[in-house]
Amino acid sequence: MAGYDFDLFVIGGGSGGVRCARIAAGHGARVGVAEGRHWGGTCVNVGCVPKKIMVQAAEYGQWIEDAAAFGWTGATKGEHDWSVLREARDREVARLSGLYRRMLEGAGATVFENNATFVDAHTLQVGEQRVTAEKIVIAVGGHPIRPDLPGVECGLISDDLFTLEKRPERAVVIGGGYIGVEFACLLHGLGVDVRLTYRQKLPLRGFDQEIREALAEALAANGIQVHAGQKIESLGAAGDGRIVTLASGQLLEGDVVFLAVGREPATKNLGLEAAGVAVDDKGAVRVDADQRTSQAHIFAIGDVTDRVNLTPVATAVGHALADTLFGGGPRHASFDNVPKAVFSAPPIGSVGLTEEEAAERGPTEVYVTRFNPMRHTITKRAGRRALMKLLVDAETRVILGAHMLGEDAPEILQGVAVAVVNGLTKEQFDRTIGIHPTAAEEFVTLRSPARRVGDPQAAETEEAA
Repeated sequence: MAGYDFDLFVIGGGSGGVRCARIAAGHGARVGVAEGRHWGGTCVNVGCVPKKIMVQAAEYGQWIEDAAAFGWTGATKGEHDWSVLREARDREVARLSGLYRRMLEGAGATVFENNATFVDAHTLQVGEQRVTAEKIVIAVGGHPIRPDLPGVECGLISDDLFTLEKRPERAVVIGGGYIGVEFACLLHGLGVDVRLTYRQKLPLRGFDQEIREALAEALAANGIQVHAGQKIESLGAAGDGRIVTLASGQLLEGDVVFLAVGREPATKNLGLEAAGVAVDDKGAVRVDADQRTSQAHIFAIGDVTDRVNLTPVATAVGHALADTLFGGGPRHASFDNVPKAVFSAPPIGSVGLTEEEAAERGPTEVYVTRFNPMRHTITKRAGRRALMKLLVDAETRVILGAHMLGEDAPEILQGVAVAVVNGLTKEQFDRTIGIHPTAAEEFVTLRSPARRVGDPQAAETEEAA
């Protein structure tokens, strides 16, 4: 490796790339990292962090409204100041982005404030400089998709939310995935008149069906105008406003239109052909179980591989890869039972199999509860009913999945995820004393299954009846 400038060069300064570079440097490797946009990647700058700050801002408005029900007679909501939120959010983003860069330098990595492209399989062009590396990691993440629609230039991508100078009065959000749902909820909570449209009948394709149905109910109850099962015909401008034409002929008007129809790997202009790195038909870098690309010394991690596109997954994979390459302890990060959250209103937490997936595997007991949280028995606020469910293998009694829609769902599901990942059984849940009064205790007090699925015999009996 002495013939190369670096033992490892990481292309991309997002969560996965920074973790991989930092751990590798800690193991004594000579590491270089290139980032041409912003340290911390999508999550820190135009994703998880600024979005969650805006979600929290929206929640404060609700809490002020709810305060009167608890006797706080002087609490009035007033007008939201977008500029105060924007400045506070941007300060925190800048702090975290700078921290990522400083952590790299503190670990001994060489930092390049430029994009890197392949010249050949071991050589990179980084700004005006050429460098060589014995091993290379591609960690450039992804970016929002602009769909092929007439007038698409009239729409904003998700990144643009964080550059708006003022709050729009009306917004149309296109897309029923994570981003579309979260944007619709946080904008509505900040006082924006929101219309949400998506092609499916329900939001959040891939999530548990019952959770999807409950979220659709909550969106409507919260006052978001939902246009489900709709295809977009075109976008257009009308003075300072925007118009979305649905295939049905209906027009949706707003000051802004957000395109939240998905993301794609950011592999264009990387020079992957020059390095002999293969991609799939969506542009994602092909990797094996060791994160190795079609070139044995080049690896890829995170969203650029289009596998499980979550920040903690990219971080875990980057850490495991650095340990494997330079730490003397080969290991893999698991893609099984990855917990996830959607910061909708109310939010969702989920881990393990959905009911539909569990049923395909075999006989499964489904435990479900729906209830109004204690706080909202007082406030009478609509759209806040909680849904919690456990999926249990009817033979082994192992918990296959846990899902929740309701306040604090992501916080609660993190703990439940430990149990699911480690194969705990329903009886072990039952032996656990609940913390009272909490919503979380419902997960250890579910006694009778609501139904049994995935059992051919049971299905035949039910059909005969």
